[in-house]
Amino acid sequence: MKKVIFLAGWVTIISLSFLTLIKVTPYSLAFSTPVLLTNYIQRFFGLLLFSMLFTQIILGAFMDKISERLGGWIFNFHVIEGVLVYVLAFSHPILFLLSVYFAGAGFDPYMVFINACVICNAPSDYFLTLGRVSFWLLSIAVFAALFRKANSWMKANWRKFHVLNYLVFLMIGAHGFLLGTDFRYMPFFAFAVLAYVVVLGIVVFIELPRLYKIFRNWTEY
Repeated sequence: MKKVIFLAGWVTIISLSFLTLIKVTPYSLAFSTPVLLTNYIQRFFGLLLFSMLFTQIILGAFMDKISERLGGWIFNFHVIEGVLVYVLAFSHPILFLLSVYFAGAGFDPYMVFINACVICNAPSDYFLTLGRVSFWLLSIAVFAALFRKANSWMKANWRKFHVLNYLVFLMIGAHGFLLGTDFRYMPFFAFAVLAYVVVLGIVVFIELPRLYKIFRNWTEY
């Protein structure tokens, strides 16, 4: 029964992306041109990414307690969802690349994945840079998990890279809210605000004290 309740809650969170998207953009418009269709799917993947990364953070922060209540299968769920999160994170800019191509602006992977800026020409360039940097950081966290058994150092330290997921989540939320429109519509807006508050709470009350304790122990040697 607990497994059913958890999965029902997870599906509810995921469904908010779809419900918001069809509210903002009707099917008739989304499927009218290749540009709009790829943009539609890209936006959907972005909303899904934010939602699933939120559940990943909750599971990662409280894995021991959740496993005690739901069983060991939740760790496998966490791993599978983590793979899906990265697939969405990679597909989102790929779809942006395709929508730009269909709009007649050429095929430029460098612009999509690499072209970050510190002093940007326009505010939208800063928002795009947030997306690029968050993808790089997520890649580091994911590959650290994949190669956690590569050597003794990785076995001892791979979990520390998962702290990056908090920063990635906050950057993705800022990227989506500042650059797009879907984050600003209900019901996704209410979920995004609540998710932001919860994740910030975990960072302030759980992760920062944990990092401080590690730093204090390190300085004592």
